[in-house]
Amino acid sequence: MIATIDLSKITEISPGFGAEICGFNATTDITEENFRRLQEAVTTHGVVVIRDSQLSDESHIRLARMFGELDDVKPYISAGRKNRLRYDELFDGNSLFHVDSSFNPRRAAYSLLLAHELPPEGTGGKTAFADTRTSFDDLDEETKQDLLANDYVAAHSMLHSRKLAAPEYFADLDPCQFPMGRHKIVQRHEKSGRMNLYIAAHIHHIEKIFKHATQPKYVIEVEWKQPGDLVIWDNTCTMHRVVSGPYSAKYRRDMRRATVHDSSTTAWGLNEHSNVRQGLP
Repeated sequence: MIATIDLSKITEISPGFGAEICGFNATTDITEENFRRLQEAVTTHGVVVIRDSQLSDESHIRLARMFGELDDVKPYISAGRKNRLRYDELFDGNSLFHVDSSFNPRRAAYSLLLAHELPPEGTGGKTAFADTRTSFDDLDEETKQDLLANDYVAAHSMLHSRKLAAPEYFADLDPCQFPMGRHKIVQRHEKSGRMNLYIAAHIHHIEKIFKHATQPKYVIEVEWKQPGDLVIWDNTCTMHRVVSGPYSAKYRRDMRRATVHDSSTTAWGLNEHSNVRQGLP
């Protein structure tokens, strides 16, 4: 019997941000109506966790394709690095607060992160998400009016965030020598109609706004309970990062992400429409 997603019965993680669905097989129960309800839940809550989704690599990619055209890892392995996964449509994660693919001409919309192997409970490895719609709502009026009046543009660089994460390894790398994605900081989130801060660790300025949006009151942390747990989020209205624990480095953790290209009117930001995507030099 196919389960039906009841939007009135999903569990909120934090008021207005993040929700959890249990008892739903994302391989066999994903009818057109259930997909519509799932997409509505992601629009409303920003982040949706499906516990024990029953997804494989193949059905993970199939579900992601229902959200839109998929991104892939080809730019990251173009220099010869071997992909550890069978499918180029699946990615690994990042420990800084970011939005996926903001450094490319066309940014990402949805991402779907599936747990395959987890460290023991309590050893770290949660995934944190920041609510950039509510954080815009809560800005002081002076800052909000400054952002709206000046319509600031930020340059996003994957290499900048890589240097933040591993400064010694990337010590000789100058991000300014590589293309950057240009996107307005304040945008209207098209699916919900709410105003939003489009910011990330990929940006190397506007620190005041970034710190504001990542305050604990805007952040939820998703505890991964079992392989098969799936988290779906909208990159155009949330940031996310991996939360390390004191012992997390001791244990193997296998997380695989499928990412969907954005199809909104602001998908390309202020960039030329180009198929070029940033990889690692």
